[in-house]
Order: sequence, then structure tokens, then C-alpha cells
Amino acid sequence: MRQAEIVDAAMAILDDQGLDAVSLRTVASLVGVRLNTVSWHVKTKARLLELMADSVMKECSVQDLPADPQQCVRTLLRRYRAALLAHRDGARLVAGTFVAEKNTLDAADAIVRALLDCGHGRRSAAWTCWTLVYFALGITQEEQAVDEPLDSILRRGLDTDEHAALNSVADHLSSVDFDARFDFGLNLILQANPMGS
Repeated sequence: MRQAEIVDAAMAILDDQGLDAVSLRTVASLVGVRLNTVSWHVKTKARLLELMADSVMKECSVQDLPADPQQCVRTLLRRYRAALLAHRDGARLVAGTFVAEKNTLDAADAIVRALLDCGHGRRSAAWTCWTLVYFALGITQEEQAVDEPLDSILRRGLDTDEHAALNSVADHLSSVDFDARFDFGLNLILQANPMGS
């Protein structure tokens, strides 16, 4: 039994049953070993979730990127979102961890390098990377959680007199065109471009 086998089993549970079903006990049951065997390899559930989050990031390739740094950032963020979407509750899993493992660090390094190449200062590159990651995680979590039309959820809470501004843009707020919303947000963040620091 290797750590990678435990992570693979946990990923299978994630994809089949969702994040709430993942535990050291369910992994032990799936691979046919005792709980202490799983614990020996991953120590805690928190550590297992970190390793799973890094496993998701394997799918965010940093190879064959565009030469243009702005397009490089866009490509990396689209790959990041695709990696999150490839797994049930993928965004919720990754958002719940703070991972300093190879795949995660490779992706972050590539994003920061591209931002530096765009002309960002060091602080701006670091904080823009965080902003992009938070945005991608947030919109992807919403996308993965939608099980009822957004317009019906929104309409339940809106009062036409009290929330006139929201009502005037309700069709846009409730859009489930997540690709278009993602591209819009990505463009907005990258156009802000606070250079120099």
C-alpha cells in the first residue's frame, strides 16, 4: 500500500459520492485495509484533503503555454477551472485547503511568472494570483453547487420595491452561462493591472 493508492481511492470516493463522503474510514473500506494503515500513510483527514487537492492540480498542466504572458495567464486559469470541474466538489475541496505540494506550487509559479512577465511588480503579481485563484474557486463552487435555476432562487428573495437595482439586472445575475461569466471576471481582473509594487 502506497500513499498514492490511498489518494486515488479518496478521489474515487469524491467523484462517486462527493466531498462529504470522504473519510479515512471510507478510504480504508474501499481499499480493503484497516483504518490505521490509511492513517499511517496520510496521518489525518486534513492531510488527505491536501493531497487530494494537489491531485486535482495535476490536471492543470503548465506545459505548452502561449508565449504571450497575458494569454498564458488566461490559459492557466482556464486549465485551473477545468481541473476543478473535472471532479465532483473539486472547487470546494481545493478551497478548503492550503496546499504547498508540487502540482499546486507548479501552477502557482507559472501564474506568477506570467504576471511578472506582464509587467506586474512582485506584490502585484502575488496578490493578483490570489485574486485570480479566489475568483476561479468561487465561481466554480457556485457552478458545481447549482441544482436549481438561479433565477428562481434569486426571485424568491427579491422584493421589487426594496431591491430595484437588483431587479433591473436580475436576468444577468442569474445567468448560468458560467463560461461567459468566468471570461468576464478574468478580463476584469487582468485589466485592473495595478503595476509597480
